[in-house]
Amino acid sequence: MGKELSYLEAIREALAEEMRRDPKVFVLGEDVGAYGGAFGVTQGLYDEFGEMRVVDTPISESAIVGISIGASLRGYRPVAEMQFADFISCGFDQIVNQAATLRYRYGGRSAVPIVVRAPSGGNVGGGLYHSQNPEGWFIHRAGLRVVAPSTAYDAKGLLKAAIRDDNPVVYFEHKYLYRRVKGPVPDGDEIVPIGVAATRREGSDITLLTYGAMALPSLDAADRLAKEGVEVEVIDLRTLLPYDRDTIFRSLEKTSRIVIVHEDVKTLGLGAELAAVIAEERFDRLDAPVVRVTYPDTHCPFSHVLEAANLPNADTIADALRRVAAY
Repeated sequence: MGKELSYLEAIREALAEEMRRDPKVFVLGEDVGAYGGAFGVTQGLYDEFGEMRVVDTPISESAIVGISIGASLRGYRPVAEMQFADFISCGFDQIVNQAATLRYRYGGRSAVPIVVRAPSGGNVGGGLYHSQNPEGWFIHRAGLRVVAPSTAYDAKGLLKAAIRDDNPVVYFEHKYLYRRVKGPVPDGDEIVPIGVAATRREGSDITLLTYGAMALPSLDAADRLAKEGVEVEVIDLRTLLPYDRDTIFRSLEKTSRIVIVHEDVKTLGLGAELAAVIAEERFDRLDAPVVRVTYPDTHCPFSHVLEAANLPNADTIADALRRVAAY
């Protein structure tokens, strides 16, 4: 049996369950304590677990991640919140040069079981410093795992898996989904394994690869194409590093066409890597060019109207699917 939770509530429930299960798990970040976090994700945790396990920090992302790394080396499993994913750049060195490399530097004798929660994404009118999708900064760094759930079920299951993983995990949670996405979430100790994609819609004509908030307009576009006689298979990657090559290639064997949709910018986004790997390893299976639908290579404006014009949506995704179907 399960219950209906919002994406935000699912994250909170995962944190609470893991903290009850393992006393070495603790939460830290700006305003995560009595205030309950900027978005309310950690509400109630301070009352249950106290100030030693729900730790308010100074406004220093570098310190937050650095403290997490040090604590992990002493046997703890910290979950660090970046108040906005944009400011993860202030802790970039700690993540990519310290956390990502430490296990290798120590010859496997130590692990860095930290989770860095990063509320990311636009469509909320946040402007320059509160709307970015910086997953591309991390997906080519050996030693990290990177996840980006699109459903409440996966938000809970992937966070539980991330907390239990002995590698540093960057967990991108999309702000637009917090209270807009709800769904059944199982009771008990069910996790979603890192590195396994989910097929959200079966299809035989085109494979659509996506993740995070873009799963919603992608499914909408796929339903529109079905009315035009084109069946689109929608694959939610869920894990960006390591991504699920087997599921992608199996789908391509069926469809011979690929469209990739993500909210990050086009240049050197994950779509570029996916397109390159598909071209290198399965070129003979392609009946059309790989097409990407992404945010343009520009900054996020404050204007809702301009932001909406930049964001991929069901219309632009459907147009791309039609072009690929007709090729």
